[in-house]
Amino acid sequence: MPLQKMKISEQRQGAVIVLKPDGALVEQDCALFRGRMNEAMTTSLGRFVVDMSAVPFVDSKGLETLVELTEELGKSGQALRLCSANKTIREVLELTELTPLFEHFEDANTAVRSFL
Repeated sequence: MPLQKMKISEQRQGAVIVLKPDGALVEQDCALFRGRMNEAMTTSLGRFVVDMSAVPFVDSKGLETLVELTEELGKSGQALRLCSANKTIREVLELTELTPLFEHFEDANTAVRSFL
């Protein structure tokens, strides 16, 4: 039985785009997530929040995708912030020593306000 494709909702809060993936951020969905981010990058001021509340886990390709996006945005003075990541995802970021690359917030509203 094939895995269901990730769904990604998008919400604009002022100049900030909040993307909310629904499903695991794993290799087969990374291209979809990346494409959606690239699309959002062309129509925004470069302020992004990824709401991880509906993402149960990420695999190595998912981590790689988040790191690449963060680095790309950082080069042009833009920012990607994470919010609502579960304990498992936060532990993975700590174990892989990637935590310092991401600003993490408890919820989307707090993350959005951090851009002000």
